[in-house]
Amino acid sequence: MQGKHLFEYAVIRVVPRVEREEFINVGVILYCQGHKFLKVLYQLNEEKIHALSKDTDVQELGIYLKALEKICIGGKEGGTIGQFPLASRFRWLTATRSSVVQSSKVHPGFCADPGETVGRLFNQLVL
Repeated sequence: MQGKHLFEYAVIRVVPRVEREEFINVGVILYCQGHKFLKVLYQLNEEKIHALSKDTDVQELGIYLKALEKICIGGKEGGTIGQFPLASRFRWLTATRSSVVQSSKVHPGFCADPGETVGRLFNQLVL
């Protein structure tokens, strides 16, 4: 497996009504220490979200997901968490939550190009 690096990823889910435990995959977050890579890709499908709950504020979800993206990018725009090392940011982003935006369990794999891998996972698991 020369040229391949361990990566970890989680699926970002929207759970409009937490008590019902129904969710829609809206994104993927991928961390690869060997490439110093942390990225989230997401897309909100208003029709799917409203199929589970018509009362869900999709614009508010977009603001929350944009914050996840800023944390991945890091720096002051990502607030206090955005200043953490990559691994700590990934762990914080994928921590278990009982909220409308959650992540799946973390899954491992090997890749040569984390940018291509996050795109492929996004296409497979979200679109």
